[in-house]
Amino acid sequence: MCAARNPHFLSRRTALKGLLLTGAAPLLAACQSEIYPKHLQPLPASLRTKMLRFAVTEADPIFMRIFKEESELEVWKRGPTGQYLLLESYEICTWSGQLGPKFQEGDRQAPEGFYTVTPALMNPNSSFYLSFNLGFPNSYDRSHGRTGSHLMVHGACSSAGCYAMTDEQISDIYGLAREAFEGGQRGFQVHAFPFRMTPENMARYANHEHFPFWQMLQEGYQHFELTRLPPQVDVCDRRYIFNAEAAGQFSAAQECPDYRMPPQLELAFNNAQREYQTAFEVALAEFQPEGFTVPAAAGSQPVLIADTPAAPATLTTPVQPAIAQPTVAVAPAPVPAPTAAPAPVAPPIAPPATLEAVAPAVPAPTLVEAAPVVPEPVSIETVVVEAPAVPAAVEAVVPVEAASPVEVQTVAAEPAAESTLRGGFSARAGSLFD
Repeated sequence: MCAARNPHFLSRRTALKGLLLTGAAPLLAACQSEIYPKHLQPLPASLRTKMLRFAVTEADPIFMRIFKEESELEVWKRGPTGQYLLLESYEICTWSGQLGPKFQEGDRQAPEGFYTVTPALMNPNSSFYLSFNLGFPNSYDRSHGRTGSHLMVHGACSSAGCYAMTDEQISDIYGLAREAFEGGQRGFQVHAFPFRMTPENMARYANHEHFPFWQMLQEGYQHFELTRLPPQVDVCDRRYIFNAEAAGQFSAAQECPDYRMPPQLELAFNNAQREYQTAFEVALAEFQPEGFTVPAAAGSQPVLIADTPAAPATLTTPVQPAIAQPTVAVAPAPVPAPTAAPAPVAPPIAPPATLEAVAPAVPAPTLVEAAPVVPEPVSIETVVVEAPAVPAAVEAVVPVEAASPVEVQTVAAEPAAESTLRGGFSARAGSLFD
């Protein structure tokens, strides 16, 4: 016969068990660390919870950004829509040098620029707990004769030309990269900036010696801010080029081939840059002395800004006048005016064929204003009927504008040699700008 259990005894026993388990939690964590090598440590529950909330998986691709002045390292994950979501932001323990790029071995400068980390650059046996090499110097750095080696993001919170994290932080960051590689990502981009490239920050440093270089970095920063996609990065003529589609190959030290961005991205980028420039000029008046001259840009794509706006204007502006002008031709009631100007009647009637031939080159409003002077309504209607010739000119212009993207798309199917680590922007952007 079983004796009845004392409920108070059970409660005390349960409480004691709970206390033991609570006290054992650190020991269990320590045991887990002993079970798994440091480079194979599972991601912490906090990161897995965030990924679940963002509907992303450990295997989804990653992207990183570094900001020196703010001492932040961001890790982004590709989300369900294809755009990237900010998963976690880590405070950099320490970074080496000053604001500005790295120039040579031994200058103790942490690099700035656009780098790609491949599995071969991951170091599970680092003397700094864990680390990965940024890949400095890249093709841009080499084209400028910059030297250096072993420029890393690592643990141990000690830096001599690197970006140093705590061991716990680098364990998380290393684990995220490891899982992305196992999921099939062949390389992830790391963008290293001196600061967040806002108009206000750029204005604060407009008189800095590295400002022309930072103007170029700002373009790459803008591409990601605009699309939430890591841009395709190429180098030619010793400068960075972003999301470019070209018929020829890009070579860092040689002249750039003919290139352009996808039309919809080009339009969106130029609009964003115009807004940035307006805000920059306002901030410049606040942060810099009167009469200060901004140094010439060393960037890549401002040259496209001058060429692009004409394209959308050709497609949109003429269409509306073609519809609106016939209304204006009927509405004006200057018919009573013939009594005031009978003399000019003969000249307008004489060359109807000439008006018809010139119509495509002369704006529709000019023909409409001339027509009311004619006292014969029949002649006016005849001129208005010829107005549709203007849309015909528009139709002749539109195919010319459309031909460029077709040529670009054909070439985009033949990626450059360095494109094996990433797909073209058009393939990844999908319908973001549709």
